[in-house]
Amino acid sequence: MSDLWKMSGFEIADAVRAKRLSAVEVTEAHLQRLSDINPAINAVVQEFPDQAMDAARAVDARIAKGEDPGVLCGVPVTTKVNIDQKGQATTNGLTLLKDNIAHVDSPVVANIRKSGGIIVGRTNTPAFSLRWFTDNDLHGRTLNPRNALITPGGSSGGAAAAVASGICAIGHGTDIAGSVRYPAYACGLHGLRPSVGRVPVYNASAPDRFIGGQIMAVSGPITRSIADIRLGLHAMSGPDPRDPWYTPAPLDQGEFPKRVGYCEAPEGMPVVEDVRAALRQASQTLTDAGWQVEQVACPPMRAAAAINAKLWMLEMTYGAPGMVAKEGNKDAMFVYEQMALDAGPVTLDDLMGILQERAGLIREWQEFLVKFPVLLCPVSGMLPFAQQSDVQSETAFADIFEAQLTQRALPTLGLPALSVATGQVGTIPVGVQLISGRYREDILLAAGADIERAGAGVTVSDPG
Repeated sequence: MSDLWKMSGFEIADAVRAKRLSAVEVTEAHLQRLSDINPAINAVVQEFPDQAMDAARAVDARIAKGEDPGVLCGVPVTTKVNIDQKGQATTNGLTLLKDNIAHVDSPVVANIRKSGGIIVGRTNTPAFSLRWFTDNDLHGRTLNPRNALITPGGSSGGAAAAVASGICAIGHGTDIAGSVRYPAYACGLHGLRPSVGRVPVYNASAPDRFIGGQIMAVSGPITRSIADIRLGLHAMSGPDPRDPWYTPAPLDQGEFPKRVGYCEAPEGMPVVEDVRAALRQASQTLTDAGWQVEQVACPPMRAAAAINAKLWMLEMTYGAPGMVAKEGNKDAMFVYEQMALDAGPVTLDDLMGILQERAGLIREWQEFLVKFPVLLCPVSGMLPFAQQSDVQSETAFADIFEAQLTQRALPTLGLPALSVATGQVGTIPVGVQLISGRYREDILLAAGADIERAGAGVTVSDPG
């Protein structure tokens, strides 16, 4: 079958396990798709087809022996170039790190391999993983396969473009300010930001991160189906002693009240009518599926987003001092300057104060999410942005920054959130965001599946 790349990861794993397909033929089909499509979109920037085929043969050999290769069982996956994969460069989109070869897999990569996943390539990210657009001087620009005139999102834009175009079934992404949820939104996909501690993270190729990265950055899956979100999360969240924040929480935690808080414009953020219409439709869909939906004012987003900005800037200042200027990427320099202006200077007293404030915000959100186990809100206040629009002017950047309020707020709180594709406005994707309590990704998946069932489903896109 030449179109195996159209299959979901769940379908592939089931077929390979039952010997209706071999991991080898599935991998061959996806590698051919990569060869055919990637030159047009530049989603994958590191390729290793021989290794992928070796991994596929190993999966088939285990099945032939009557062994279970794991939940992914031959599913093609991509990894992002800001996590360690043995033998590959962890570049984070930087010319400065083009020779930063990893000598050991990160926990996420190790878990994908242990689960029988086939890594078919490594995906692009903006320089420093700093933008909601994907472009850098080392690997170049990634295009959105659904519409080349709009961003594929960032920083996991390469991952989302790879999934949307059929290069892989599951894309690995990272999220410290929306870098899983927003690329999924921009490419018409589903994307999960797990709870902090759910998926173990660690890069041996770099020093440990400072407090901002430790309490806000996560890894998560980007897929074309909610079932694949669950599959990817199951695979990625295996235990690993190298992450001191890892929490072995079960993926399914029992019954919950089917109550949804619905907030169309958190704290008055500007939200365009097309996004509001998608939210209203999702609200009605959940109501029809038996959820009790109530319009609410959600807990503070702006205070959480302000803390995110300060912690992120501290991470850059102390984790990569002088590297933005040394890399010399003009777009990254402009974005960093705007973000630094927004965050302002941060003293030790400021840091102690915002960490104290964060505890109170988390408490307020947790109490809210007991009453309303799901919050339905925008992924972004705008439809996916035109390519490179964040660097057109200070005003354009400020408008985009405001539109991304919900993207910036959630990492501060350590909460899980799911971006759910709901359709398109013309040729531009649109979707909604679901938020739940810590380690209650199961609630997000239940609500996301109900929204998914009412729609037409996500399909693979051919660039152009």
